[in-house]
Amino acid sequence: MTKTLSGKNMLNNFVKEHAYRLSQISFRGSNLTIHPLRNIRDFFYVGNITIGTPPQEFQVIFDTGSSELWVPSIFCNSSTCSKHDRFRHLESSTFRLSRRTFSITYGSGRIEALVVHDTVRIGDLVSTDQQFGLCLEESGFEGMRFDGVLGLSYTNISPSGAIPIFYKLKNEGAISEPVFAFYLSKDEREGSVVMFGGADHRYYKGELNWIPLMKAGDWSVHMDRISMKRKVIACSGGCKALVDTGSSDIVGPSTLVNNIWKLIGATPQGSEHYVSCSAVNSLPSIIFTIKSNNYRVPGQAYILKDSRGRCFTAFKGHQQSSSTEMWILGDVFLRLYFSVFDRRKDRIGLAQAV
Repeated sequence: MTKTLSGKNMLNNFVKEHAYRLSQISFRGSNLTIHPLRNIRDFFYVGNITIGTPPQEFQVIFDTGSSELWVPSIFCNSSTCSKHDRFRHLESSTFRLSRRTFSITYGSGRIEALVVHDTVRIGDLVSTDQQFGLCLEESGFEGMRFDGVLGLSYTNISPSGAIPIFYKLKNEGAISEPVFAFYLSKDEREGSVVMFGGADHRYYKGELNWIPLMKAGDWSVHMDRISMKRKVIACSGGCKALVDTGSSDIVGPSTLVNNIWKLIGATPQGSEHYVSCSAVNSLPSIIFTIKSNNYRVPGQAYILKDSRGRCFTAFKGHQQSSSTEMWILGDVFLRLYFSVFDRRKDRIGLAQAV
């Protein structure tokens, strides 16, 4: 993509037009690093990082639902790995090996990885001797246009016991404030960013509503209820909501999601539930009430289009594993609401995205 844009002299024009989005700017006296993300068909968002000396480039999902950083290894020979950029450890002079392994199971796949250390860069931010995973086996990510995942959650959910890169950058003084934020574009447009060290007010309207975490351990908050047409349709006694940039959808207990599918007239076909594209504009908004503030998600936001142009719902069901009702607010929600993750005060800020 870079070569194509350079050939047409479009890259220089883009950088000039969007200079503040691709560089470091000052925010309230602290350095704010704004790092561009690519919107992949409104399903997920990827950003470039480099690993090693000299640097090798990878496209990763910046994920608030996990804590590990991992990329594929040249030792990974699965069909999934072979289609992605793989880290060539022998070409890096700063690479350091360990003898430990770990595994992670995501909603859409699973990986097995070797614990290693090397220099990792996110734009101008540099973490030396950063622990990460070299993926030896991966499954479930077939056809996905990303190489790996960069976890931004808390240390306690790290299966390898690694200090996540965000912690390390703060501890080493690379960022002055332990805060990061996301602006996720709509309709496959450009301009999505993750920012480290603060939040740029140009990406949202009004004031940020701050919500304390349920506990300092993951990015989950208490949600009051979910309603449609002034009737509570889920989370009736309050529930847990994980604010997850690594999830495309809004995910909830299967029985409750089944009810939402019925209310919007969605019919199953394969693994998805479809609605008529002509009905999307007349679908009711679904309201997520968090700390007494209503976050409205209209039909145009919770209905997506597949590669054949058919309209399907972004509500997905999961089997409830505990007695606590839990929802995942993924990119469908976060496209509408700019999100700030404050590690120092263990809270999340939400405001309407521009």
